[in-house]
Amino acid sequence: MSQKLSDKVALVTGGTSGIGLATVKRFVAEGAYVFITGRRQTELDAAVNEIGKNVMGIQSDVSKLADLDRLYATIKQEQGHLDVIFANAGIGEFAPLGSITEEHFDKTFNTNVKGLLFTVQKALPLMPEGASVILNASTTSIKGTPAFSVYSATKAAVRSFARNWILDLKDRQIRVNAVSPGVVPTPGYNLLGLSEEQLKAFVESQASTIPLGRVGKPDEIAKAVVFLASDDSSFVNGIELFVDGGVAQI
Repeated sequence: MSQKLSDKVALVTGGTSGIGLATVKRFVAEGAYVFITGRRQTELDAAVNEIGKNVMGIQSDVSKLADLDRLYATIKQEQGHLDVIFANAGIGEFAPLGSITEEHFDKTFNTNVKGLLFTVQKALPLMPEGASVILNASTTSIKGTPAFSVYSATKAAVRSFARNWILDLKDRQIRVNAVSPGVVPTPGYNLLGLSEEQLKAFVESQASTIPLGRVGKPDEIAKAVVFLASDDSSFVNGIELFVDGGVAQI
């Protein structure tokens, strides 16, 4: 069986659970060597052990530029280059207008926008011509969600990055695309600030609005990321690929 990412070197930020971890597994299965980051060493070690081969975990917080410098110094030393980036690390919490704090705003933008921007920019010296960058956006980039305006604004910024960066990187033939998941329950949902009952009710209410009648699975997003990372998408550039059961189209 041909491997879509044979001999490629990839980075997945926020790769210890959910969509990130599912993507790392797919990347390794497709022949890539993968660096993964996470903020907590224990979860990082567990993910590396679960994957088992062709993976290295590096403790890193994308909102801290010194951590990114250390990350890329390690990648340069270990592999010398980077063919694929999945800028996946992100956070979100519910906060309705009227109760948004400066701390909430800064925390969300520092990770989802600043962290993603410098994740890509600081990687550029390691990226060869024809490399692929995939940004994790969200259907919230175009859909309204109650009490989720700050997170949604960060994802609209991420989507805009893809449109603009393909122009900045055109001379190097580096493709930049955004993948926008819909409702895909992951451990990250536990950080939204909802109780277990509220979270279950939220997921069920969202499923009823999705044309396919169900929420998504992390591996379904991972398969789309593999497509954008591989030569299968060699003429795909600057798009927002919705992987959401159709909800963004209605």
